[in-house]
Amino acid sequence: MERGHTQLRKFEEYAYVLDFDTRGKSQTVRGRDGIILSAIGEQRLTLLEILGSEDSSFEIGEKIFIGKEGRTKVESVLGKLDYTKISSNAQNELPNIIEKIVRTNEEYFVDYINNAQPITPRKHSLELIPGVGKTYLKIILDQISKKKFTDYNDLENRAGLREPVKHLTKRIMEEITGQTQFHLFVK
Repeated sequence: MERGHTQLRKFEEYAYVLDFDTRGKSQTVRGRDGIILSAIGEQRLTLLEILGSEDSSFEIGEKIFIGKEGRTKVESVLGKLDYTKISSNAQNELPNIIEKIVRTNEEYFVDYINNAQPITPRKHSLELIPGVGKTYLKIILDQISKKKFTDYNDLENRAGLREPVKHLTKRIMEEITGQTQFHLFVK
């Protein structure tokens, strides 16, 4: 299920595998062991620890179903993980997986840009996205007032902001790694 204009779910439906240990011990639930996965939720972009089903195999970057009903490869979602607690492999994979999520959910992110609001009288939320300063902010807002952006190419062509996916990915990484006080995307 794509991110829509409706209320975001409290729980993730899908996550992307960042790393796994076939004989791991849980960091979030004492005494749980087995196939322990580090993953990132597709909608809320939170780092999760997941217990995989015994006979399942996983691949880095794989999109897995973690919703409440009908899980096949997942025993349970054990809890949230802090960036500092995931393996260096998972940390290395994270930017690629986030970029994949940003590309896959283009409609959501373009919609965010089209409807973004100021966070203080002097600061607009779009300025928190790397690469968007006062100049680009003015161009983006002027273009939105004429016609909302339809996709990343439209944003790039009309506002001149090169590679919006890279800028959004960088922002999400800053939020996950705790380098920023305001959260635009990570719940």
